[in-house]
Parts: sequence; structure tokens; C-alpha cells
Amino acid sequence: SGQDMVSILQLVQNLMHGEEEEETSQSYRLQNVGEQGHMALLGHSLAAYISVLDRERLRKLTTRILSDTTLWLCRLFRYENGSAYYHEDDREGLLKICRLVIHTRYEDYTLEGFNVLYTKQPVIYISSAARTGLGQALCNQLGLPLSCMCRVPCNTMFGSQHQMDVALLDRLIKDDVESGKLPLLLVANAGTPGAGHTDKLGRLKELCEQYKMWLHVEGVNLATLALGYVSSSVLAATKCDSMTLTLGSWLGLPAVPAVTLYRHEDPSLSLAAGLTSSQPVEKLRALPLWLSLQYLGHDGIVERIKHASQLSQRLLENLKNLDFIKTSVEDELSSPVVVFKFFREYSNRDQTSHAAQASTIQHPIISNERHICDTFNQWLGEQLAQLVPASGVDVVELEDEGTCVRFSPLMTSAVLGTEIQDIDHLVDCLKMKIPVLTSTLQLREEFEQEVRGTASLLYIEDLAWPGLGVVRYNYHSDEKNDDKQEKELEKINTELLKKLNELESDLMFSLGPEFGGQKNCVYIGMVTEDLDVSELVETIIATGREIEENSRLLENMTEVVRKGIQEAQLQLQKANEERLLEEGLLRQIPVVGSVLNWFSPFQALPKGRTFNLTAGSLESTESMYVSKAQGTGSTPPPTPTSSLAKQRLPGQKAFKRSLRSSDGFSETSSISHCEDLEKQDQRPPNLSPGQEQGPLERERAEEQKEVAQAKTDTEDIHSDKSPPDCTTAEDQASQR
Repeated sequence: SGQDMVSILQLVQNLMHGEEEEETSQSYRLQNVGEQGHMALLGHSLAAYISVLDRERLRKLTTRILSDTTLWLCRLFRYENGSAYYHEDDREGLLKICRLVIHTRYEDYTLEGFNVLYTKQPVIYISSAARTGLGQALCNQLGLPLSCMCRVPCNTMFGSQHQMDVALLDRLIKDDVESGKLPLLLVANAGTPGAGHTDKLGRLKELCEQYKMWLHVEGVNLATLALGYVSSSVLAATKCDSMTLTLGSWLGLPAVPAVTLYRHEDPSLSLAAGLTSSQPVEKLRALPLWLSLQYLGHDGIVERIKHASQLSQRLLENLKNLDFIKTSVEDELSSPVVVFKFFREYSNRDQTSHAAQASTIQHPIISNERHICDTFNQWLGEQLAQLVPASGVDVVELEDEGTCVRFSPLMTSAVLGTEIQDIDHLVDCLKMKIPVLTSTLQLREEFEQEVRGTASLLYIEDLAWPGLGVVRYNYHSDEKNDDKQEKELEKINTELLKKLNELESDLMFSLGPEFGGQKNCVYIGMVTEDLDVSELVETIIATGREIEENSRLLENMTEVVRKGIQEAQLQLQKANEERLLEEGLLRQIPVVGSVLNWFSPFQALPKGRTFNLTAGSLESTESMYVSKAQGTGSTPPPTPTSSLAKQRLPGQKAFKRSLRSSDGFSETSSISHCEDLEKQDQRPPNLSPGQEQGPLERERAEEQKEVAQAKTDTEDIHSDKSPPDCTTAEDQASQR
């Protein structure tokens, strides 16, 4: 029967926010959309309403919207005499351009189709620094084999390591021409997805004109074309054949389409390739962008892009003053993308040794150090993104630099609302994390040496763990059953982790990552420079040994208790037989025994047995009934603890290195002070500190000393006869 509008809207609201909206966290709520965002969202609903107009009015309206938007974008980004294609997927524009070039270069493609391509195979060239999976997606959509896609390596000797190697591209094109292939299209980058570097577009354009190839440019740096000052490398993009603009992320506009600007003279081929459409409804895709551009205006658009560039310059200036931070930018004066990483500095001797090691092929030490550095940078990027979410920093994997932290405000600042104070906060957080990274990296080697020097611990080398290291307590057992030994090992290390987390320390102990980590291990997180590694290792060993001893005690307890119960039963049975012999036979008869016990009671101490768990032996209970108290037995052995932990100062947390010099100074000063007091006590009261004793004074002092010694001996004699004052009430009662 259908539902009313209120019920349907309520259903949509529940699907968007969840039925329990109050219990959901803020991270799951909708993004705060500004007024310019509402204009973009309004365009979608208006497009649906406009589509119901009559055909002639709809045609005029869509033509006006499409022509205005295309004209504004071409003027804004300095692309003269261009046409525009609006699409939802940012790869769809490049796909349509490829079809346009195929129709242009193969005249009979409309009639013969694949047969034309088979006789002369087309080749599309893309950079190795391009988006992942871009080439495969193009081949799948165009119905071409992967052999039609050629990846061009980046520079390895000169220039930026993220720019396409033009000389190598020239050789590749020549080889393809000589083999009977047709160079079709080149995809260049004005801002690579990883590092934000721009290819040498001027030289690439000359090369494309030489071989009659189509040049397509994409990248985040194209947004700077709207600014007053544009670098020459990016300005060369205005001469390319086509470019793709992603205005939604640059301007913070939700649900606006991407735009591909292109130049072509034949409208029929553009229609065949799908770049233009005769359907008026298809032209309404530009309506959200048409509304948003009018709302922002030219000044508003330029201001947003300029603000993003200022954010990157502010961060780059602060990063130059930080130690252990290496930046990777193309142009320090106008680089909208900042990529940086934490790296370890070496001394002159270390640099010489590392240079010698680098000359070898894939030296394991060099590879391990790079892997560890990548792990630490991964942790650094995640921490910064968590501490300053408004910054929009993320982690990126680069081919040469490895793992780095990337700040691309053109892609994030308009959406997240990043401001200058967020960049300052990001730098402050980075300054706090650098000492932690350096300390952990330095103490990591010391920790490995300490653990490898012990027999109770096993060092687990996990290069993917961002922390001090990974250890496992070795369980020594003669058990041949591997499953049982594995379970016992897991039990001990789990209990060890629990005990370590109960200590008052700043360290983080965990079971490691959820996926890919080692089993039955203790993972130690980041540390500070005041960590005492030896105390940490000793504490882990002592705690593990205690857990192991307790585990063995529980294992042996069952057998000991069972034997003790059997022995107690035998002794109690023997005691009952002895009691029957002492009481006599008459006392065992029911009536006679009661009368006899009334006339002549038989008194016997109850003889029981107590089992001492500490000693593992049976003891009689006669002493218990005599003293009216249960004996404590032998004192259990003390819990093994670290010797360094006993010397911890009041209020000092575990595993913190104390100040050795101050401790020694205070101890020496206290001893010397006590000696001075003793000398003052021995000096006669009538003698000043600077006055010497004469013969009479020395004689009197000796007499006073003899009298004091006699009194002391008398007090010692009396004290030996009297009980000590520190006895308890029970001890005094027993002595009385």
C-alpha cells in the first residue's frame, strides 16, 4: 500500500545517523557543511527539478549553464579555447580522451574497430610515479591488452627522482615506432600523487609534437594556475592537449564533478568519444559547479588556493629548523605539497662505514635500518594524524625515500578547515615526538645486546614494530609434548605481560599488532632517554622467573598433596588403633562404655595432622592444642625482584635512570656530617671547637669516659635479664 513521506524520511534519517544517535561518537556524524557546500548540494536537487521542464526551455537552460561554467574554468586556469567534460569518476575524463585520440589517429576505427588496432598496436605512456592501477584501469575500459601500456621510469641520475625521464622516454618511443607500433598518448603529472613533483612539461610537449602524440596532464599542482604567481614548470601545462581538474577537494565542495578541459576541432569525434552529449539532462552535471563558482567568485576561489599554499610554506619553514627531519619538496618557494620524514644522523665514522656498506649490493644492515626507519615514520605519521586531525597529514610510500609523512593542504585544508594555528600545533607535536624517536632508536641496540646476553630471554627481531623491541621469556622444561610446552609458554608470557603492565612505569607493554605479529611475546613500545635498560631487562627476567617457579609449584602441588593425604590417612588410622588399645575393650561397648566413661573419664589429647604446603610435609597438631595457636611454619622465600628497583627514589617511576652524581654527593655529604657530629659529641662541653685540650682536660675526659662505660655495662646486664619492649601481647603472655 506504500508509505507516507514522513515515514520514508524517518527511515532515511535512521540509515544516515543510526537508530541510537545519542550513543554514536562525533567521528561518525555528518561533516559540517558550510553555505558554499549547501549551494553544491542544492545543485543536484535543482537538476532533478529542471529536468522536468519542456524540451526547448531545458535545452536553452542547459546550454547556458554548460557554456558559462566552461568559460569560467578556462579563464580561471588559463586554458584558452578549451572545451569541458564533467564526470563523477576522476579517471573517466582520461578514458574519454583516450577514445578521442583513438578515433583521431585511426580513421577507420568506427568501421573496422579492433582490426585497425591489431595491425598497428597503440601505445599509451604513463609515469611510474602515476596513480596505482591507472594503466590497468585504462586497458580494461578500452579493451586493450596490457602490452599497450608502457610505464616510463623516473630520473635516477639528475633532477628530481619523481620526474619522468625524458631521455629514456624518447628511446622508448623510437623503439616502439621501429617495431611497428603507434605512440598514442602520454600522461604526465603536475604534482605526482606521492611527492607532488611536476614533470618537465615543456620538454614533454616538444616530444609529443615530434611524434604526434596527445599530452594529458593531471595533478594537484594544477590548482596553482589560478594564482597570480605560477612556476614555469606548472605554467607549461596550459599548452597541453587536455588536463583534469578536481575542484571538489581543492575548494572543499561536496559532490561536485571533476572537469577535464581539452582542445579539439572536430565535434563529431568528441561526440563519438563521449565527451559531448546531445541529451540535455547530461549537461546538467555542471549545475552544482555553476552554482558554487558563482557563490565563491573569482576572489574566493583564489583565496582558498592561496591559503593552502601558505599553509604548506609555513610548515616547510618550521621543518627546516628541526633536527632529524628531512624534507622532500620540488620548489621551496612554491610547493603546495610537503613531504618529510624522520631520519637518523650518523657521525663521520658511521658515515664512512655506512658508505662502505652501501657500496655492496643489498647489504642486510642497510636494508634493516631502512626498514626500521620506515616503521618509525609510519608510527610518526599515525601519531601526528591522531594528535592534529585538522592538519590532514597522512603516510605515503615513496620508491626512493621509503615511508614519509605527507602534507597536501590543497587536497585537505578546504574540507578540514585547516588554519595556521593547526600547523603550529602540528610542529609542536612533531618536536615532542622527535626525542622519543631518537631515544628509542638509540636504546633499541642497547636493549638487543642486553637481552641477547641473558639466557632467560629470547630477543625477537621484528623490524615492523615501532618500539624498543620484542622479547620472549624462555620456558625451560623437559616436557616432550610440544603442544603442552607451547601452552605453558603462552601462559607464562601472558602472565608476564600482565605483571609488567601493573608496574608504575611510562612504558607500554602489549601483545603486538593484531595481524602479522609474533606469538607468545612481549612488545615494548616507545621509550624516553632516561630509560634504564639494564633495570628493565632484570625486572623482566625476575618477573618471568617468579611466574615460572609458581607455575612449577602448582604443577608439583597436586602430587605432593595427594601423597600427603595418603600418609595422613595411614597415620590417623594407626592413631585410632593406638587409641582403642589405650581405652580398652569395655569402653567400646555402647552402654557399658558410657557408664564407664561417666565414672572414670578418659582424657586424651586429640591427635591430628596438618600439612605444611611450604615444606611439603606432615606435622602433628599436638603443639597447636597446647599453645592454642596455629604455627606459621617456615617463611616462604621472598619474591625475586630487581636489585635496581630496590634503590628507586620516592616518587620515581620504574625503569627510570636516577642521577648517579647527585646520589653520590648526598651520600658523601651525609657521612661526613655524621662524622662531624661524632667528633663534637666526643669533645668536652666546656671546650670550644677551635681550642686544644690540655693535660688536666684530657685526664678529666678519660675519667668521664670510664664512668660512662661503667654505666653502659650495667645497663647491658639489666637489659639481658629483662624481656625486650618490642614483644607482642601473645609473646608476653607465653613468657609469663
